[in-house]
Amino acid sequence: MKRARLRPRAEQDLVDAARYYANEGGESLGGRAFDAALAALEPIERMPTLGSLRLGQVCDIPELRSWGVSGFPLRWFYFEREDHLDVVRLLGERQDIAAILGRDA
Repeated sequence: MKRARLRPRAEQDLVDAARYYANEGGESLGGRAFDAALAALEPIERMPTLGSLRLGQVCDIPELRSWGVSGFPLRWFYFEREDHLDVVRLLGERQDIAAILGRDA
């Protein structure tokens, strides 16, 4: 099992997503988004190769994987390292992911 380590930007993305859903649908929805995002890390911690390489390839960022958050249009973006998952972002599926990741690269 490889533990996920969120980069500061990924941590801020998580807070921002929870805040967005809380503002749109109430504190309960924000809490559910936060919990669902954290729960989505569990399967990829157990099996890092579950995440898709497709968006990483589209963005020309080798080995970047993504994994969706159940019940919310959010995706984690991460690299598998020898001893952990290097989680770089949590982005909304409706965002311009290629532009955001390209800017961050």
